[in-house]
Amino acid sequence: MIRLLNSSLASLALLSLVACQIKPPVEPDKYVVFGKSKDAVTLDPADTTDGESSAVVLNIFEPLLRFQREKTLVEPGLATEWKVSPDKLTWTFKLRKGVKFHDGTPLNAEAVKFNYDRQMDEKSPWRFKAKMEYWHLFFGAVTAIEAPSEDTVVFKLKSADATFLTNLALFNMGIASPTAIKKHGENVFKNPVGTGPYQFKAWIRNEKIILKRFPEYWGEAPKIDMLIYKPVPDNAVRLLELENGSIDVLDGINPDDVPRIRENKALKLITQPGLNVGYLALNNLKKPLDNLKVRQAINYAINKPALVKAFFAEGSLGTVAVNPMPPTIWGYNNQVKDYDYNPEKAKQLLREAGHPNGFSLKLWTMPIARPYMPQPQRIAEAIQADLKAVGIETQIVSFEWGTYLDKLSGSEHDMALAGWIGDNGDPDNFLYTLLDKENTQKGSAANYAFYRGEEVHQLLVKARTVYDQAERTRLYEQAQVLIKQDAPWVPLFHSTQMMATLAGVDGFYLHPVGEKKFNTIFWTKGRN
Repeated sequence: MIRLLNSSLASLALLSLVACQIKPPVEPDKYVVFGKSKDAVTLDPADTTDGESSAVVLNIFEPLLRFQREKTLVEPGLATEWKVSPDKLTWTFKLRKGVKFHDGTPLNAEAVKFNYDRQMDEKSPWRFKAKMEYWHLFFGAVTAIEAPSEDTVVFKLKSADATFLTNLALFNMGIASPTAIKKHGENVFKNPVGTGPYQFKAWIRNEKIILKRFPEYWGEAPKIDMLIYKPVPDNAVRLLELENGSIDVLDGINPDDVPRIRENKALKLITQPGLNVGYLALNNLKKPLDNLKVRQAINYAINKPALVKAFFAEGSLGTVAVNPMPPTIWGYNNQVKDYDYNPEKAKQLLREAGHPNGFSLKLWTMPIARPYMPQPQRIAEAIQADLKAVGIETQIVSFEWGTYLDKLSGSEHDMALAGWIGDNGDPDNFLYTLLDKENTQKGSAANYAFYRGEEVHQLLVKARTVYDQAERTRLYEQAQVLIKQDAPWVPLFHSTQMMATLAGVDGFYLHPVGEKKFNTIFWTKGRN
């Protein structure tokens, strides 16, 4: 049935391939078309929280620090050196000299201060209704930013923060031109101006985003002149476009299609262990999900091994999730025992919770495939069947991607499929970001379960202020035990990160945090 569906979709796509071809006015081997599942939501890095937007802004903007290639260790970016005071409350950075924004204005300390003041100050006139969610999530310890000289930036913290340096390498910390922000005002989200290897050229909504090589880039110049982002929502259609050469690189692969890619000599599959988790968030503020036994019952009701087998190529491209973070991250507690698949135990807990006849809820599912959720609609349907078997009736609903995220952060859902790709390789980025009570503010929440465990909160806050990794590990292991007991989620799976390219494309690599940078990509054989 699925093969027939994919075949039908492929046929429809073939009819439109000629119209879909993108032929920019540059040499064939001087541009790359990246097929992605959805258009960007915003191109303002300070307001970016989703992977579809970050895939673009990463190539336009740069932060003070950046992650090393294929590692989560940081290295110099727009800052060349840094130091911290003995009390760990003052961080001083020296900026790279001679860097220009794409509009020709210089990068200096005042520009950096302007960017981060804009994120930190909720009353800043330069926010333009932007939520600046990542600043709230990761930089709550920062009290002030100073620019004592043209090339010196100083951060003042109210408490020590062991995650501070890695957080500075996040995509939302990319520095934008203050001149451009002031010029474009509330339209800055579609007029991005950074210091990165590519500069913005055009954005036609739901059709394409075009970036061009920035000739005055301070670092190694890109080998291609133009980078084009093309949204193609369906995974099967996107693969067909890769096979037919209307895109050169794609993100989002149905696991069932992996053998097809591997067998095609014209294509190349790239894989990397995923720093991610896909999960079902149970909104602890909504009845009956505020009842612990109900949440535990839902955990027992869902057959996670069957989901992994069905949607991750017999389990070869994914694993069952036990904890809210993948086992590849230090601090993972491998002693935590998962809820096994036990429908009878689920029914028993529902009776004990006062719901012998079950109840009805809405099950939200995302509208697009993500690395941690390759076929969200079908996964939702499988979960729906598991829940029905224990007496829980669900209605599956979805929304446009940006709306979906907004509604989740606003606590409008009962339970919802969601996921996370690690930003920096630190346990804090999963546990504190996704499950701490400080991140449950409606409208900007990243804790979609709206879980407010006080003991967990105390452990996670303490772990942020400790610099000894062994001590931090102990605190995170304790937190994972409590989170499992409280069952705010059903952790579902961790997926292998995958992308595919035409065989003639080289130099592209996958990063553990999911960064998609195109500054090193090039053609070896030329475009056919």
